[in-house]
Amino acid sequence: MRVVVYHTVACLVAALLSIGLLVNTAVATEEVVASGCTYDGRSLVINGKRELIFSGSIHYTRSQPDMWPDLLKKSREGGLNAISTYVFWNVHEPESGKFDFSGQNDLAKFIKLAQKNGMFVILRVGPFIQAEWNHGGLPYWLREVPDMTFRTNNEPFKHHMEKFVSKVVDEMNKNKLFASQGGPIILFQIENEYNNVAATFKEEGTKYIHWAANMALNLSTGVPVIMCKQNDAPGAVIPTCNGRNCGDTFVPVHSAKPILWTENWTAQYRVFGDPPSQRSAEDLAFSVARFFSRSGTMINYYMYHGGTNYGRTGAAFVTTRYYDEAPLDEYGLYKEPKWGHLRDLHHTLRLCRKGLLWGKSSVHSIGKDFEVRVYEKSDENICVAFLANANPKVDGTVKFRGTNYYLPRHSISILPDCKTVVYNTQKVNAQHNARTFIVAKQTQQGNEWMMFQEPVPRYRETAVKAKEPLELFNMTKDSTDYLWYSTSFKIEDDDLPIRKDIRPVLQVSNLGHVMHAFVNGKYIGTGRGTKIEKSFVFQKPMELKTGLNHISLLNMMVGLPDSGAYMERRMAGVHTAAIQGLNTGTLDLTTNGWGHQVGLAGEFFKIYEEEGVSKVRWAPAVKNMQVTWYKRYFDAPEGTDPVALDLSSMGKGFMYVNGKPLGRYWVSYLSPLGKPSQSVYHVPRSYLKPKNNFFVIFEEHTGNPKDILIMTVKRDNICTFVSEQNPALSKTWSRKDGQLKTIGDDLSPAAKLTCPDKKIINKVVFASFGNPLGMCGNFTAGSCHTPKAISLVEKLCVGKRSCTLPATGKDYDADAKCPGTASTLAVQAKCVKRKDKENK
Repeated sequence: MRVVVYHTVACLVAALLSIGLLVNTAVATEEVVASGCTYDGRSLVINGKRELIFSGSIHYTRSQPDMWPDLLKKSREGGLNAISTYVFWNVHEPESGKFDFSGQNDLAKFIKLAQKNGMFVILRVGPFIQAEWNHGGLPYWLREVPDMTFRTNNEPFKHHMEKFVSKVVDEMNKNKLFASQGGPIILFQIENEYNNVAATFKEEGTKYIHWAANMALNLSTGVPVIMCKQNDAPGAVIPTCNGRNCGDTFVPVHSAKPILWTENWTAQYRVFGDPPSQRSAEDLAFSVARFFSRSGTMINYYMYHGGTNYGRTGAAFVTTRYYDEAPLDEYGLYKEPKWGHLRDLHHTLRLCRKGLLWGKSSVHSIGKDFEVRVYEKSDENICVAFLANANPKVDGTVKFRGTNYYLPRHSISILPDCKTVVYNTQKVNAQHNARTFIVAKQTQQGNEWMMFQEPVPRYRETAVKAKEPLELFNMTKDSTDYLWYSTSFKIEDDDLPIRKDIRPVLQVSNLGHVMHAFVNGKYIGTGRGTKIEKSFVFQKPMELKTGLNHISLLNMMVGLPDSGAYMERRMAGVHTAAIQGLNTGTLDLTTNGWGHQVGLAGEFFKIYEEEGVSKVRWAPAVKNMQVTWYKRYFDAPEGTDPVALDLSSMGKGFMYVNGKPLGRYWVSYLSPLGKPSQSVYHVPRSYLKPKNNFFVIFEEHTGNPKDILIMTVKRDNICTFVSEQNPALSKTWSRKDGQLKTIGDDLSPAAKLTCPDKKIINKVVFASFGNPLGMCGNFTAGSCHTPKAISLVEKLCVGKRSCTLPATGKDYDADAKCPGTASTLAVQAKCVKRKDKENK
């Protein structure tokens, strides 16, 4: 007989919080033990108890296994009690019937680590996932199944989809990972955002969705099934919301199903050519507070850690870096204040747990843009209030139960006892930080760059001949980005222009994505599409000679599509070709006969691996060469800080370290702001050896490899920006005997600075109380400033890993009458590694 003990971590944390024995949820890391998960109209029900779920998306495929424990630990410290991940079909079944769940693809291992860190798991199987992932997660071989149409009432697609989904369920059951088995998986997602294509497939799409729902419900998972952005989710399937503001946009249609948010976008994924895209911690917190104030009981951040699109895994035009603005950045470092501000929000919402899960709700509108939402459980004297000011520009004051509450613009104040403001979404108590890249000291003696020029094939040298240019996707079959097109033609003297100011022009209409053109072995130019419009027309002048001429076009894709209907019908590559400007008129080359070479010679010989390097002849490197391979060795930077490459000196191409594909780079594609979307690229520590790391880069366009920088990544510049109007630190509050209690007597606002593990504050770079300006890494004193600030901060912080600073004027001898004072404390400090083994 098995006795189920009530110690599911989410439940345990809430229970300890409610009696005041736990303040910081970061210490709760007991393994999740669940006896089942169901739901009612209010929330998920785990081990027979309603729960609030704070989840974050981390994809096991976008980080290395040695990073998983630290990412999950930091997520738990951030107040999460669940982790969400997609399941990547094309990773696990790269060939039909051949499955891989090992190494970086070890999904069960990742889930077990989440369980050990005290977190539940939301398994988003799809198996179409989009996710800005190559082909939306669908394996390429699926396109070649006869009579195939993706994501509709198509028998071949349903056959292979059910086969894969069943395989995933079998793997999870084998490892006893569903909550019904005592494991951490509490939700199982089928399909993904089908509303985006439903209108295309009409009745056949409706049939498919019902089939998918029934298929998932009939599998032996024992946990609820969800569908994202599927308001008409059939039967017992729960519809969920994706977006930035689901508290305002999601309209529940099933009173018996809880209101769940599966994707709250923490920033925006980037594509090559994009300008920077950010989302503030304040706006993100507002959206979460709004959602929970309107009966939501589960939030999932997409992404909590985005990671890296290694190799060729990114979808069309998607950058190698993924969701770097998430609470944990690409390298797994804390992105502050986003991480800390959300941690404080999670703690505050847990203080509201009983009211949110069992209280009776009411809404009070107080004029335009102002709203009060209350949850009360009168028999236990429980009362929770959310005071909202939705106006994006104007501050205001709300009178609630006889007390006036100041509400900054676009903010929500949370009162866990209907009296005390414990948290305001616009008032950030969490510290800030700034990321720095430090050029590593490398041993480079006798280690010069060498190069190998990729041969430009001519028609007669190619293996596959056809009358017309063949389609790129079908030729490469997602095995490489590259496909050469070659043709040859003869012209006479009379064909060439007589006037010197007229030159023949090569015109190529191309379905996408990028093309480099060579005429008689000479590079003449590059054409490209965009994320929005993949196709383009290439037109460049060229030099032709009497007799035989050769045109070679290196075409490439930058990831397969990841969204929309009829993905299996998308095309790329050369469509038509012609030469304009000849005396005899336009010469159409479209049906001239074309040769095709799939991939590069360097790929064929695997010269990115040390075993293949001797198969070609290398020469001393020269900069600004097209279609050229470069190689060198380097030693790993000392320490454990993440490693990155600055490729600002390069153009477009592909990177390898020790034979492992780092991914695509495209520095030459500038955003509308005149800068590349990404110039710094992550090198996982697990890819590196202490000495003699083999680095190979294939440059397509133009670049200087000698200026590539190897760097380490830090977030050792920590800051705070807190005013007298901020609430006290959230950890000041707990629940005891069901009531809100304070820990200690001081409820004044304060600021806390904390260095990363094994580091201490060794210098205060800036400190001012008054009306300081700027942001972390670039503070300046305003017109109101007290010189006492820096000496007090140095006294409280230097030599310590963590320190708490008062944030009131009296502590700094500040003059409250100073014109224009914001009564705000700004501090920037520098962390360094401790010299001894002690870690305070």
